Amino acid sequence: MFLNLWHSFMQGRPVLTQASLSDASALAELHEASFARGWSSLEFEAMLADHNILTVVARRAGPATSRRPVGFVMVRRALDEAEVLTIAVARSHRGKGLGRDLMEEAMRRLYADRISTLFLEVSETNEPACRLYRRLGFAKVGERKGYYAGAEGAASGALVMRANLR
Repeated sequence: MFLNLWHSFMQGRPVLTQASLSDASALAELHEASFARGWSSLEFEAMLADHNILTVVARRAGPATSRRPVGFVMVRRALDEAEVLTIAVARSHRGKGLGRDLMEEAMRRLYADRISTLFLEVSETNEPACRLYRRLGFAKVGERKGYYAGAEGAASGALVMRANLR
Protein backbone atom coordinates (compact mmCIF):
# COMPACT_ATOMS: atom_id res chain seq x y z
CA MET A 1 0.00 0.00 0.00
CA PHE A 2 2.81 2.41 0.87
CA LEU A 3 4.33 1.93 -2.59
CA ASN A 4 0.97 2.73 -4.24
CA LEU A 5 0.66 5.94 -2.20
CA TRP A 6 4.26 6.87 -3.01
CA HIS A 7 3.69 6.20 -6.74
CA SER A 8 0.54 8.37 -6.73
CA PHE A 9 2.39 11.09 -4.82
CA MET A 10 5.26 11.16 -7.30
CA GLN A 11 2.95 11.07 -10.33
CA GLY A 12 0.77 13.89 -8.97
CA ARG A 13 -2.33 11.66 -9.16
CA PRO A 14 -4.92 12.06 -6.41
CA VAL A 15 -4.56 9.76 -3.41
CA LEU A 16 -7.71 8.08 -2.04
CA THR A 17 -8.11 8.24 1.75
CA GLN A 18 -10.77 8.21 4.45
CA ALA A 19 -12.29 11.66 5.06
CA SER A 20 -12.01 13.36 8.43
CA LEU A 21 -14.12 15.98 10.20
CA SER A 22 -11.64 18.65 9.12
CA ASP A 23 -12.69 17.99 5.49
CA ALA A 24 -16.30 19.16 6.03
CA SER A 25 -15.88 22.66 4.55
CA ALA A 26 -13.94 21.46 1.51
CA LEU A 27 -16.51 18.72 0.83
CA ALA A 28 -19.35 21.25 1.15
CA GLU A 29 -17.62 23.47 -1.43
CA LEU A 30 -17.13 20.56 -3.84
CA HIS A 31 -20.74 19.49 -3.40
CA GLU A 32 -22.10 23.00 -3.92
CA ALA A 33 -20.09 23.35 -7.14
CA SER A 34 -21.50 20.04 -8.42
CA PHE A 35 -25.20 20.15 -7.53
CA ALA A 36 -28.13 22.56 -7.73
CA ARG A 37 -28.61 22.25 -3.97
CA GLY A 38 -25.39 21.92 -2.04
CA TRP A 39 -25.09 20.58 1.48
CA SER A 40 -23.70 22.78 4.26
CA SER A 41 -20.51 22.24 6.24
CA LEU A 42 -22.67 21.41 9.26
CA GLU A 43 -24.49 18.70 7.31
CA PHE A 44 -21.15 17.26 6.23
CA GLU A 45 -19.83 17.38 9.80
CA ALA A 46 -22.84 15.38 11.01
CA MET A 47 -22.43 12.78 8.26
CA LEU A 48 -18.66 12.50 8.75
CA ALA A 49 -19.26 11.83 12.46
CA ASP A 50 -21.71 9.01 11.67
CA HIS A 51 -19.92 5.65 11.91
CA ASN A 52 -22.38 4.13 9.39
CA ILE A 53 -21.24 6.54 6.68
CA LEU A 54 -18.11 5.82 4.67
CA THR A 55 -16.53 8.82 2.97
CA VAL A 56 -13.60 8.33 0.61
CA VAL A 57 -11.82 11.47 -0.58
CA ALA A 58 -9.40 12.02 -3.42
CA ARG A 59 -6.64 14.39 -2.38
CA ARG A 60 -4.16 16.14 -4.61
CA ALA A 61 -0.77 14.56 -4.28
CA GLY A 62 2.66 15.66 -5.31
CA PRO A 63 5.62 17.59 -4.01
CA ALA A 64 4.11 20.99 -4.87
CA THR A 65 0.36 20.52 -4.35
CA SER A 66 -2.06 20.91 -1.48
CA ARG A 67 -3.79 18.00 0.23
CA ARG A 68 -7.18 19.62 -0.42
CA PRO A 69 -9.88 17.16 -1.59
CA VAL A 70 -10.63 17.20 -5.33
CA GLY A 71 -13.36 14.57 -5.14
CA PHE A 72 -15.26 12.34 -2.77
CA VAL A 73 -17.91 9.65 -2.47
CA MET A 74 -20.16 9.26 0.57
CA VAL A 75 -21.94 5.97 1.28
CA ARG A 76 -24.32 4.97 4.09
CA ARG A 77 -24.13 1.37 5.34
CA ALA A 78 -27.15 -0.43 6.84
CA LEU A 79 -26.78 -4.10 7.76
CA ASP A 80 -25.53 -5.83 4.58
CA GLU A 81 -26.64 -3.06 2.19
CA ALA A 82 -25.33 0.39 1.38
CA GLU A 83 -26.47 3.46 -0.54
CA VAL A 84 -24.38 6.09 -2.31
CA LEU A 85 -25.49 9.38 -0.78
CA THR A 86 -23.44 11.57 -3.08
CA ILE A 87 -20.33 11.73 -5.21
CA ALA A 88 -18.60 14.86 -6.50
CA VAL A 89 -15.44 15.62 -8.46
CA ALA A 90 -13.93 19.08 -8.97
CA ARG A 91 -14.42 20.36 -12.52
CA SER A 92 -10.66 20.47 -13.03
CA HIS A 93 -10.45 16.72 -12.35
CA ARG A 94 -13.49 15.50 -14.30
CA GLY A 95 -13.10 13.19 -17.27
CA LYS A 96 -9.88 11.66 -15.89
CA GLY A 97 -11.32 8.54 -14.25
CA LEU A 98 -11.43 9.94 -10.73
CA GLY A 99 -15.15 9.23 -10.26
CA ARG A 100 -14.50 5.63 -11.25
CA ASP A 101 -11.52 5.40 -8.87
CA LEU A 102 -13.64 6.74 -6.00
CA MET A 103 -16.50 4.34 -6.69
CA GLU A 104 -14.19 1.34 -7.04
CA GLU A 105 -12.43 2.18 -3.76
CA ALA A 106 -15.76 2.57 -1.97
CA MET A 107 -16.96 -0.74 -3.42
CA ARG A 108 -13.74 -2.48 -2.28
CA ARG A 109 -14.17 -1.13 1.25
CA LEU A 110 -17.85 -2.12 1.32
CA TYR A 111 -16.97 -5.62 0.13
CA ALA A 112 -14.39 -5.89 2.93
CA ASP A 113 -17.16 -4.81 5.36
CA ARG A 114 -19.29 -7.72 4.04
CA ILE A 115 -21.80 -5.44 2.30
CA SER A 116 -23.65 -7.44 -0.36
CA THR A 117 -25.65 -4.79 -2.25
CA LEU A 118 -25.00 -1.16 -3.16
CA PHE A 119 -27.78 1.19 -4.31
CA LEU A 120 -27.70 4.67 -5.80
CA GLU A 121 -29.93 7.22 -7.47
CA VAL A 122 -28.82 9.20 -10.50
CA SER A 123 -30.54 11.72 -12.73
CA GLU A 124 -31.71 10.05 -15.91
CA THR A 125 -30.20 13.00 -17.81
CA ASN A 126 -26.70 12.49 -16.35
CA GLU A 127 -25.46 10.20 -19.11
CA PRO A 128 -21.75 10.21 -18.11
CA ALA A 129 -22.67 9.02 -14.59
CA CYS A 130 -25.15 6.45 -15.94
CA ARG A 131 -22.45 5.03 -18.24
CA LEU A 132 -19.98 4.85 -15.36
CA TYR A 133 -22.43 3.06 -13.09
CA ARG A 134 -23.34 0.54 -15.78
CA ARG A 135 -19.63 -0.19 -16.34
CA LEU A 136 -19.26 -0.76 -12.60
CA GLY A 137 -22.00 -3.41 -12.68
CA PHE A 138 -25.02 -1.36 -11.62
CA ALA A 139 -28.39 -2.18 -13.16
CA LYS A 140 -31.58 -0.14 -13.14
CA VAL A 141 -34.08 -1.46 -10.60
CA GLY A 142 -36.53 1.45 -10.49
CA GLU A 143 -37.40 5.02 -11.45
CA ARG A 144 -38.62 8.11 -9.65
CA LYS A 145 -40.41 10.50 -12.00
CA GLY A 146 -39.73 14.22 -11.53
CA TYR A 147 -37.35 13.53 -8.62
CA TYR A 148 -34.67 16.14 -9.37
CA ALA A 149 -35.43 19.85 -9.76
CA GLY A 150 -34.01 21.00 -13.05
CA ALA A 151 -33.05 24.29 -14.58
CA GLU A 152 -35.92 26.71 -15.20
CA GLY A 153 -38.44 24.51 -13.40
CA ALA A 154 -38.02 21.38 -15.53
CA ALA A 155 -37.70 18.27 -13.41
CA SER A 156 -35.84 15.13 -14.34
CA GLY A 157 -36.40 11.60 -13.18
CA ALA A 158 -34.07 9.53 -11.03
CA LEU A 159 -32.91 6.06 -11.92
CA VAL A 160 -32.54 3.72 -8.97
CA MET A 161 -29.64 1.38 -9.60
CA ARG A 162 -28.20 -1.61 -7.77
CA ALA A 163 -24.89 -3.49 -7.85
CA ASN A 164 -24.34 -6.84 -6.20
CA LEU A 165 -20.98 -6.83 -4.41
CA ARG A 166 -21.05 -10.49 -3.34
